[in-house]
Parts: sequence; C-alpha cells; structure tokens
Amino acid sequence: MSSIFIVLFGLVGFSIGWFFYSKFIAAKIYQLDPNYVTPAHQFNDGVDYVPTNKFVLWGAHFTAVAGAAPIIGPAIAVYWGWVPALLWVTIGSVFFAGVHDMGALWASNRHGAKSIGALSESLIGKRASALLMVIIFLLLVLVNAVFGTIIATDMVIFPTSVFPAWAAIPVAICIGVLIRKKYNLLVISLIGVAILYFTIYVGSVMPLELPGDIFGLGPNGNWIIILFVYAGIASMLPVWLLLQPRDYINGAQLVLGLLVLYSAVLIAMPTVSAPAFNPNLADGTPPLLPILFVTIACGALSGFHGIVSSGTSSKQLDNEKDARFVGYLGALGEGSLALITIVAVTGSLYAANGADWDVIYSGFTTGPGQTGFIEGGAQLISTGWGLPLAFSQTMLAVMVVLFAATTMDAGLRLQRYIVQEWGNIYNIKVLKNNYFSTLLAIAACLALAFGVTNGEYPGDGGMLIWPVFGATNQILASMTLMVIAIYLIKLGRPARYVLMPMMFILLLALWASGWYIIEHFSTGNWVLVVIEVAVMTISIVIMLEAWSVISKLRGGEADDEAVATGD
Repeated sequence: MSSIFIVLFGLVGFSIGWFFYSKFIAAKIYQLDPNYVTPAHQFNDGVDYVPTNKFVLWGAHFTAVAGAAPIIGPAIAVYWGWVPALLWVTIGSVFFAGVHDMGALWASNRHGAKSIGALSESLIGKRASALLMVIIFLLLVLVNAVFGTIIATDMVIFPTSVFPAWAAIPVAICIGVLIRKKYNLLVISLIGVAILYFTIYVGSVMPLELPGDIFGLGPNGNWIIILFVYAGIASMLPVWLLLQPRDYINGAQLVLGLLVLYSAVLIAMPTVSAPAFNPNLADGTPPLLPILFVTIACGALSGFHGIVSSGTSSKQLDNEKDARFVGYLGALGEGSLALITIVAVTGSLYAANGADWDVIYSGFTTGPGQTGFIEGGAQLISTGWGLPLAFSQTMLAVMVVLFAATTMDAGLRLQRYIVQEWGNIYNIKVLKNNYFSTLLAIAACLALAFGVTNGEYPGDGGMLIWPVFGATNQILASMTLMVIAIYLIKLGRPARYVLMPMMFILLLALWASGWYIIEHFSTGNWVLVVIEVAVMTISIVIMLEAWSVISKLRGGEADDEAVATGD
C-alpha cells in the first residue's frame, strides 16, 4: 500500500478538526472573547508578560510543546503496526490534544496567566494544587532528562548537526531584536530560515565533535552537561530575546521541513513496508492496550502542553481569540509531525538501511527511535526531491535537536516558575531567587539523567525514562482536563467535551502506570518505581478531591460569581 493513504487519512482528520470541531469548542464551550484584556497586557513587564503576534506565539508555542516526543513516540509505537499509531495520532490530536491545549491556554488566561498547578488551587483546593505542582515538577524533570539524552545522542551520531544547532542561537537573538524593533515579520522570517538552511548545508560538509573528554563523561555525557548549562542560561533571559524568536524561527523551519517531507511523499509515493498490525511481536513486548496511549503522548495528547499553555504561552497571548490559533492549531501541528514520522519509519526506513522492516524493528525496545525518523525521512526527501542524502539527514537531525533544545529551554523556565511559586507559598526567600531556583531545577534533571542508566555510558537512560515520562504525561493531561472541566461547570457550560477525554486517558494512564511499576520493580529500577508510585498515589488523591468538587457543583447551580465575571 502507498504511504499516501496514511497521509490523506491524517490530514483529512486534522482539517475536520480545525475547520469544524475547534470552531465549535472555541465559540460554544470556551466562548473566547476578543474584548477580554489578557494578562500579557495587564502585567506587561517586557520579560515574561509580553503581548505577542499570534504567528510568532504559535511558532514559539508549537516548538516548545513539540520537542522530539512526537517523533520518538510514533517511531516506537509502529512496532505494534501502523494502524493503531495512525488512529491514535489522528483521533487524539482532534478530540483530545486540541481541546486540552486550547482549554489550558484559555483557563490560564482567565486567571491571570496562572500555571495549571496554581490555577487548581482556586478551582479544587490548596492540597490538590500543592500535589499537582509536584507532578508537574516531576514531569518537567523527566522531560528535560530525556531530551538532554536525545540531543546528546543525535549530536554524537550525527556530528553534522552540531554547527547548525548552535548557530541557531545567534540567529534567534538577532530575530528577537528585529521583531522587538517592529521590522517586517515576513521579511525577517524568510531571511532567518534562509540563514538556518545555509548553516545546515555548512554542517553537512563540516561535521563537528567535542575536542576531547571535557568532563570525563564521554561524548554523550559531556554534551548533556553543556546542554543543561546552555538551557539554564537561556531560561533566565527575557522571553523576547531568545525563547520566543528561537521557537518561532524553529517553527518556521519545521513548517518548511514538513512541507518538504509531505510533498516528497506525493512525489515518491513510498510503499508501506510495515504491517498494519504486527502479528510477530517479540517476547517481552508490552501490551498494545494500554501502553500505546502512553508511548505516543506528544502527537496525540500531552500533559506537558498544558504546562506550556498555562506557564508561558498564556503570558504572551495578545488576544483571547488567538487561543484557538495558538493552542488547537499548535496541537495539530504536532500531530502532523507525528503523522509524517509514521510515514518515514514505515515507508522509507527499510530503503535507507537496505534491510526489511522486521529486521530493523526486531523488538519494541530495539527499534531505531528518533534515528529512524532521521534516516527514513532523509531517504524520503532524497528520493522525492533529489537532494543529497547527507544534507537531508543533517536537516532532519537539526530539526530533532532544535525541537528538543527549545523544549529544554521552556522546561527549565517552567521548573524555575514552580520553584519560585513554592517560595511564595511557603515564604522561603532563597527559592524565589532566579539563580538558585534555576540551579535547583538543573540539579534535579542531571541527577535523573545520570542516575538512570542502561550501562552503556553516563546519561544513557533516556529510553528507560521514556515510559515513565509517557505515563506521567498522560496522567497530567487528565488532571489538566479535569481542572478545565471544573471551571466549565462553575461557569454553567457543558463539560462533557472535556470530561469524556479526561476519563478515557486517566483510566489508560493509571493502567499503564501500574503495568510499568510491576515491570520496573521486577528489574530493580527503583528510581523509576519511586517516581511512578508517587505520581500514581498523588493523582488518585487529586482526582478524589476533584470528584468531590464536581459532585457538589453538579448537585447545585453554577458558580454565580464565575458566571457573572466570566472567570
């Protein structure tokens, strides 16, 4: 079968979601108001609260939430077959992720751009809020530890990606300054993307490696340290100087990259080499149900998106109506990345490696991961467009590195926010300090990155952490949907469009967490067991408290004050 059918199925689904379902949710459920004064205008400080053009904010939001996750998750999940992965990516993006992301952005916007953890205090209670912030902090530690490992791995395997990945930083700073000075956005974007693609060409002919064993941890471990030093510095800079323009220009680059990949499918029409449902699963393969739904998180539904929506994007929302464009369309953009990943690893990877698909995917944990997307996608571009394979590989490797890096930037900034919120809540002065809170966040990430290992090299435990990240991510997504649902009920609006996805993903995420607790207990991965048990226990307590609030609201009328004020 031609891969074009996979592409058409996904894109038609996304189109229906954008043109019909998102309009219904925005107008009838969230009732986005263009006259509402957003926190970006109320608290404009030029650092974190900055009213932002919706196209720039979409780019910043999209790349912050995307990372490498919508590539890695589908690249692993296709081992069960391409049909389950395709269905979850398409249905999840339209009915779960879009509603979740837009809702988190809208609810935060109506509460002074509070994070979803802080927002839960006014809607559920102080104890639930304190516990939810623990889950959020743990998830951010998992995200940063995993993505640090992924970036380091790609820079070692694909040294051609090193120069363009770091060259993107000064390019982004220049763009940030020019946007600040009100230069033409289209011109800036075209020039910025052109420079980025020129650096990709330079990188493809000039691979770079670290000069020696800097920290005595091997090339991967050294890169992890360097990446966290960079991310810590970047997380403390004003959003308009690096985070925003870096995310925006990376988003523009990704859009162009996606256009190249999707058009290459139309030209080359690669044949799907993977089975629709894999009948020959290796021993020890996790069950499709429920593990599929935590293996593919970003690209279908992700609690991390709610943190970004309520933690940084809501502070930059120029007009409440932009929440649909930034939130829902951002989710569909990530779904489109997951969709093309499925095509790359099921339709082109075997040609890139000169081996059958079942040889490359010999097991659930032995597949190529993000390198499969890079190799398969590069083969697709080279076949369809005739571009040099080395350039195509570098382009996609840089895409993975830049997305993971921008997620680390945003993730560490969000960790700092949470630590500082704890400082405000418990009146601990040192936790309010930017430098100390950032160092604390970095220390937690490095402890996990180097504390969980496969025994190959320092910091190699990214794939071991991945299932824990996926399950925790989906638990947090259900928590975010729950907070949105309670707010809707308080306003007297229908909440079923949020409650149904919440209950579905909560059941599957808890089921998957229980499965992985048993698995990691049997293999002695105690760090992961402790994290999983903590997240599972905390989430159950929060849900019980939330259900009590929902029952009281259902038994009475909508919150009169909320209805009157709209918040």
